[in-house]
Amino acid sequence: MRSVKWVAVFAAALFLAGCGSSDSTVAKTPDATVTAAPSAPPSVAPTIAAGPTPPPAAADPCAINLAAPEIAKAVSDLPRDPRSQQPWSSEPLAGNYNECAPLSVVIVKANTNADNPNTRAVMFHQGRFIPTGVPDTYGFNGLDETATTGDTVALTYTSPGTGLRSVVRFRWNGNGVELIGNTG
Repeated sequence: MRSVKWVAVFAAALFLAGCGSSDSTVAKTPDATVTAAPSAPPSVAPTIAAGPTPPPAAADPCAINLAAPEIAKAVSDLPRDPRSQQPWSSEPLAGNYNECAPLSVVIVKANTNADNPNTRAVMFHQGRFIPTGVPDTYGFNGLDETATTGDTVALTYTSPGTGLRSVVRFRWNGNGVELIGNTG
C-alpha cells in the first residue's frame, strides 16, 4: 500500500508541476494562434478649437469703388449718347468714385461697337449722382490722379491720332460743380 501511496503522491506532484503559472491552454492546444492584446491608440496631439472667426472687415466706404451699384444706377438714368443714340456702358473706363468725397467721377463710353465711341464723365457728390448743373463732360477719356483731390477732379482727353493731351479740372464749390482750369 505504501507503493500505491507513493504513486498517488508522485502523480499529484507531477500534475501540480505541469500546471504551473507558465502553463496555458493555448500552449497545450495544437495549431492555436496567439492574438496580441489590442494596442493603445496612437497618440494624437489634442485639437484646440479656435475661437469664433471674426467677420470679414467691411469694405471701406471711403475707398475708390468702381463697382459701386450707384454707378450703374446713375449711368442707367443718363440720356442716350447723342451721336450713336445708344445707352451708356455702366462699366467705367476710369474714375475715382468714392462715397465720401465731395466730388468724384467715373468715365463711361457709349455702348456701341464703333471704333471711337463717345465718352462722358459722370460726377458724384458724396456718392450721389449729380444729374444737373454739371458743365459739359463729353469726350474725356481719363483721370489725372496727380491733379485730383477730394473736392477736385482733373479729367483728361488724349487724342487717339496725335497723342496730344489736355486736362480740365472741375471742383465742388459747396453748392455745385464748377470749371476751374483748362490746360493743354
